Formats: sequence, structure tokens, C-alpha cells
Amino acid sequence: MLGPEGMRASMATRTTNPKKTTSKTAQSQSASKSASKSASKPAAKTASAKKGSPSDDELISSLRQYVRVRGPHLLEDPNITSVGVGRKVTGDQPGGEVALQFTVATKAEPEALESLGTSLIPASITVDGVEVPTDVIERTYKPSFHMVAEVESPLRKSRLDPIRPGASVGAVTVSAGTIGCVVFDRADGTPYVLSNWHVLHGPFGELGIEVVQPGTRDDNRIDRNRMGVLKRSHLGVAGDCAVATIEDRNSLPEILELDVAPRTLGEPELGDKVVKSGRSTGVTHGIVRRVDTVAKIDYGGVTGVQTIGCFEIGPDPAHPSADGEVSSGGDSGAVWMFKEGDDRVSTVLAGLHFAGEGTGEPDEHALACLSTSVFEKLDITLSQPAPEQLEIIAGYDADFLGERVETPELDTDLTRDAALLDGSPVIPYTHFSLTLSKKRRFPFWVAWNVDGGSLKKLSRSGIPFVKDPRLPGTAQVGNELYQANRLDRGHIARRADLLWGSLPEARKANTDSFFYTNITPQMDDFNQSSKNGVWGALEDAVFADVDVDDLKISVFGGPVFQDDDRVYRDVPVAREFYKVIVFTQNGELRARAFLLTQNLDQLEALELDEFRVFQVTLGEVEDRTRVRFPAALHKGDTLRVPEAAADRTPLETTSDIEWG
Repeated sequence: MLGPEGMRASMATRTTNPKKTTSKTAQSQSASKSASKSASKPAAKTASAKKGSPSDDELISSLRQYVRVRGPHLLEDPNITSVGVGRKVTGDQPGGEVALQFTVATKAEPEALESLGTSLIPASITVDGVEVPTDVIERTYKPSFHMVAEVESPLRKSRLDPIRPGASVGAVTVSAGTIGCVVFDRADGTPYVLSNWHVLHGPFGELGIEVVQPGTRDDNRIDRNRMGVLKRSHLGVAGDCAVATIEDRNSLPEILELDVAPRTLGEPELGDKVVKSGRSTGVTHGIVRRVDTVAKIDYGGVTGVQTIGCFEIGPDPAHPSADGEVSSGGDSGAVWMFKEGDDRVSTVLAGLHFAGEGTGEPDEHALACLSTSVFEKLDITLSQPAPEQLEIIAGYDADFLGERVETPELDTDLTRDAALLDGSPVIPYTHFSLTLSKKRRFPFWVAWNVDGGSLKKLSRSGIPFVKDPRLPGTAQVGNELYQANRLDRGHIARRADLLWGSLPEARKANTDSFFYTNITPQMDDFNQSSKNGVWGALEDAVFADVDVDDLKISVFGGPVFQDDDRVYRDVPVAREFYKVIVFTQNGELRARAFLLTQNLDQLEALELDEFRVFQVTLGEVEDRTRVRFPAALHKGDTLRVPEAAADRTPLETTSDIEWG
């Protein structure tokens, strides 16, 4: 299936070709009973009355509200396919009078209405005290699923990297539609392609279904053409719309052959000129002929008839297409762009194409979802948010490894020292969480997840260390401790561990890692001096030496606070740090704990050069920190160590670590 234009539709929009007219009388049209009831109310004035009559803009505004409220009820009449706001057509000439326009599946004489299960559409309907004429046209609609002789450039049906709007796309269970534009998740900035529900989801799809570019109609090599997966979709009054991820390929926002990228959303008005670039018909031009429309579209099968909010577009006689088609099967998902007064394509997006005329109908027209409704429903935006503008993504994930591993808890007396955020001691960031000591102004613990299968390499250049504005500044140690000495601002949750997921998500984690709540003072050669960098290489070592399930680990770490920690610039500086690495191997949860000792006796002289890393038990970490880990981790901690501390030897290299 190429798109909703190939599906039969009964719809509430009317499009009129300036060169084609449809004659009718009110007596030969079918109507819903609700429309008849509305018309039976006394009218205070007619829309055509000169004195006291509303302007076109005022009348259209009233009619828009009427269609939004009453439209779905009017569509309950089985013969009415759409209702919308347009201009009345009389004889062979399009009229200038604003009208409430109905389309019907079948025109009939009054005596035949009962057999159709329908009622007479009145000549006028009173809306907000104004008598508004009706206009009735025989017309049905269908989505773009049917196959047609295609005139598109081969480029549109080819596998593209970078991906471009205007090219073929589809779920693996759908034949082909069109990429409308590149959009971004409003919350985390993930890039998606926008198209229709019936292109990326379809009646046999579900969230997570694979999406290919080009669609299977154009190239059935699914493995080669995999683009991503269906992320979100909607089919209903808000539109026929969906987004899919872009994986292992780049993308460009400029639409094929239009060479513009949508930058803002607009709302169509009667007479607006628009243009689209679709998979099947390429670039076609149109004129908005009806706005604020609701239509009945038959998607067939279990999906059946759906009511879709939209507007209608007819051909632009100043720019006729080669074959007279403003849209055809496979164009579904293309975006309609507004045109400037000088006929140039603007960067303002008018709507998302999803349907056209029914089979055999002489009038050429297209239907498009309102862009504002689509973007709101799918929670997307045209501009990728900067990292600092993204919403905070949920912090440490307790279910990350499959078996739930909760965050640590503090001894009772330490709990009173925990800084609170919205009443909770657990403070979330992107991919990590922590609990902060108000007294020491450093974290008791930091917990983070590492997805080794989607790690990104991002620069740290230009990212400032900052205090978390959600917490009191007095509860955090800032840059005043690190000036004019060899103390480094050391990350507890290692920056490189956090850079996974989508690129925007990784960028956000990169920025979040520089909050001072995740920072403790360490010597400038901390990692390099810790016995060939063992401390800084623990996470890498588990991936290198252990067959970790799903390439995922969780890590806990922090400073060891002691009463005799050396005070430097009025700040007690921890001389020990701990780290606990958690992973699953063959479905079994395992935990391994490590302790690093810093001798800070010579801090003032800044001559410290000895760090020693020991592999310890989880219980030993708890004894030193009074941070309590969940029972699941104790079960997974099977390390056996000598009873005498003197018999412990520090780790010389990562090969000394006992993982299994």
C-alpha cells in the first residue's frame, strides 16, 4: 500500500477545481439530521446581508468552531463524506461566498433519501446567529495505497544516505509512501522522519516495527534498507501521522527538488498556494480550497472508517502537473509547503498529505492533516533542541540489566544530611542519579548505567563545570576549590560511560556530567598514577574481559568520607574512593567492588604520587561508607579475599581483576 490515497474515503472536505464545477440544488443533496435541526432554528441575519453582516474572516472563524464541535456528529450520516469551510460554487464559476461545504458519496432526489438512510441537507444553516449557505458536492476520498504509473525520479525510490524528505519510505508491511520531513523529539532531541500512520505503521504494524528506506515496493531488500523503527503514531481526528527513527544513516532536512527545509508551522487559509514533493508525482502545486474539515476515510480491514481532521487542496491552474495529478498513490506522507507571493517556496509547513480523490472521480484534489495538530500529537519539533534545552531524561535505571537493582540507601544518621530535590534524596540526571551530602557538599553515591552497544565519542571541549541550579549553591563545591593548584575536577560517573543512546541524548548526558554534584577533587595525575590507570579503566576492563549480557553494565561510585579527611581551603577532601560494577553474565547478576586510596598528607605540598587500587567485597565498601547496597548485589558478590589486610595486594593491571 502506497498511502491513504488508494483507500476509499468518505470525507468532510470539499475541493473545487476552478476549471470544473459541480451543479447542485439543496433538494438533491443528502444531509445529516443534526444539520437539519441546526437549520430549523431562526436566523437573525444572513451571511450575505449588507448591514451588520460579519466579515469573511469573522464568518470563517465561526464556521471553523462549528465544524470542530459539530463536524464529527454530522459525519454520522452514512452518505456524508466530509464537511468543511469553503467558497460556494454556482454554475460554471466559483463563487466568492463563504459556505459550509458538504461532500456526499451519492447525490439523490429527495424521495430517494430514505432508502440511503440519510436526510436532506438544508440550503442554509444558522451559525452564531448568521444564516450560512451550504454547498453540496458528490465526492469520496481514499488514502494513497493504489498503484499508479509513476513519474518520479529514480532517486526518490533509491536507498539514500543521507536520507532526504520526498523519498520513498515504509514499514516492512507497507508498500511505499513518502518521507515528509526530518523532525526532532521535543523531549530528548532524537531525529525522526515524519510520514503517515498508514505508511510507517499500517494495519499490521505496531510500535517498534522495522521501517525501510526505500519502501518495499521500490526495493524489497529489507536488511540492506533498514532505516529505523516506528517510534510514535496516531490515526484519528488529530491526523494520520507517525514518526520513525533514523539509525546508522545521516539525514538532510532539504526536501528533494524543492531544496528548502521546513522551519516553522503555519495554518492554511482559503486561497493559499502550496506545493509538495512526493514519491510518485514529484513536485506538484495546489491551492487550498477548504479548511477546518473533518473527513471519513475507509482504511479497510480491522482499521475501518476513521475520522480525520484536515484541509483540502485542489490543483493550481497556473502550475499544472504533467499528467494532471496533484497527488497519486505513494505520495502519502509528503508535506505541503506554503508558497510566497512571488511563487517561491517558503520554509513554512502547511500540512501533511495523506489522501486524495476516490477511484474514477473527475475532480482532482488532495487532503492534508494540519501541521500543528500532528506536531502536538507526536510531541515533535522542527528544530533540534540544544542540549541545555532538552528535558531531563530519567536518571539511573534500576531495571537496566533486566533484574532490578535499586539505588543505595544511607544509614539513618546520614539520611538527615542528604540534600533533597522535590522532597527526594535521589537527584536524577541523564543516565545517572546521585545523593548529595549537604555537610560535605559532595555525593554520598552516584549510580549510572552504561550501554556499551551505543556509546558515542563526543568532545568535552567548551562544556563548563557548573553548579546544579535545582539545588542550593551552598550545598555544592564549585570552582573556588580548584584554582591555582594541582587538584583536578574529577568525574565520579565517568563522562565516557554516559555518552550512549541517541546522539541528542548522549550530548545531554555529556553536558550533565559536568555538574559539580558529580565532581570531587582528585590529583591531576589521579588515573595515570593509579597503577597504570587501573582505576580509570575498570569499566572498559569488564567489557574487554567478560562476556557481558547485552553489553550493559551499571556502576555505583563515590568518595569515602572520613572524620580525619584533610581540610583544604575549608573543604574536607576525601582520600579514598569506591566503585561497584554490576553486570549480568549468562543471565546471572554479578557485582564486583573496588577501593582506591589517596594519601593526602602532602596535599599542601602537592607532592602526592601514590594511588593503590584494591579489589574488595561489597560489605567492606558498606563498612567504610555506611552506604547500603540492595540484597541483589550482595548475592552477586562472590569474591573471596584474605582475612588479613596485610595479605591484600593492590591491582597492578586490569588482568589481576577477578570477574567470574
